Order: sequence, then structure tokens, then C-alpha cells
Amino acid sequence: MFPGGGQPNMQQLLKQAQKMQQDLAQAQQELAEARVTGSAGGGLVEATVTGSGELVALTIAPAAADPEDTETLADLVLAAVRDANQTAQKMQAERMGPLTQGIGGGIPGLPF
Repeated sequence: MFPGGGQPNMQQLLKQAQKMQQDLAQAQQELAEARVTGSAGGGLVEATVTGSGELVALTIAPAAADPEDTETLADLVLAAVRDANQTAQKMQAERMGPLTQGIGGGIPGLPF
């Protein structure tokens, strides 16, 4: 069950778990503070989201605001937000991936 047949060092396991928890909290804070911009229509619409995916800014160039064609403007806004969110998701995966991999077996002696 445990390497060498002994019991796990509970103190060491607790320290590892606390360190992992601190690293995850720090990564989440960094993601919440990070800003990522996506664009559509060659820069006519830009959306800025946090690293955790919260929309915090939206910029629309006057040239994109045609009152006769609001459907295209709506499509550009959606595309810019999706672009920003895709970048934020990649950032999340890069930052959180190495930390969350340890949860599923990175702590020796735990059954998950």
C-alpha cells in the first residue's frame, strides 16, 4: 500500500496539502487580476476579460456601429468575447494545469 510497507508521514502530507492549497489560491488570484483582450472585425470590436473569464471592458469602433446592421455588430461583439475567453482559458490551463494534476495522485499515500 505504501512504499516500503510503512505508514505515510502525516506531517509531510499535511505540509504538501497546505502548499498545494496556497499555490492554487495564488494562481486563482493571479488569474483574477490578469487581463486578456480579444478582437473581431480587424479590431473594430475588442473585449477584455480577466484570466478567470469575467468581461471587464468592451470597445466598439464607431465604424462598427451601423444602425442599419446591428446584427453584424452583435456578431462582432460575440466573436471578440469568445476570442478573449479562449485566450483566458488557455491561460487558466497553463497556470492551473500543473497545480491541479497533483490533486489526482500527486500526494503519496492518498487513495485518489
